Amino acid sequence: MSENKSGAFLGGVVIGTAIGAVTGLLVAPRPGKETRQFLRKSADALPEIVEDLATSLQLQTGRLSEASQRRWEDTLGRLREAIAAGQEASQRQYDDLVAQEEAPTSDYDN
Repeated sequence: MSENKSGAFLGGVVIGTAIGAVTGLLVAPRPGKETRQFLRKSADALPEIVEDLATSLQLQTGRLSEASQRRWEDTLGRLREAIAAGQEASQRQYDDLVAQEEAPTSDYDN
């Protein structure tokens, strides 16, 4: 799974968990007082959950950034190699043309 897809998956899991928890609370056969206590505890835990999610997203973003940087460096290296190879081939072709022009002509060519 690519890093971008794993980040999206992680976000989907967190959102799905939150939706499931809210739905469970609304459907659960608990008395109102217990439900309110549970909601209060859940609300108290929410900042920690958000902080964990933010940390996970930062890690995913960092990994994606590192992967992009590596791909860019690889591409740049291949581009440099291609340019160098093209320059060498051009120089060889030029040297061959110069050598042909400097080669002595035989009497039969005139």
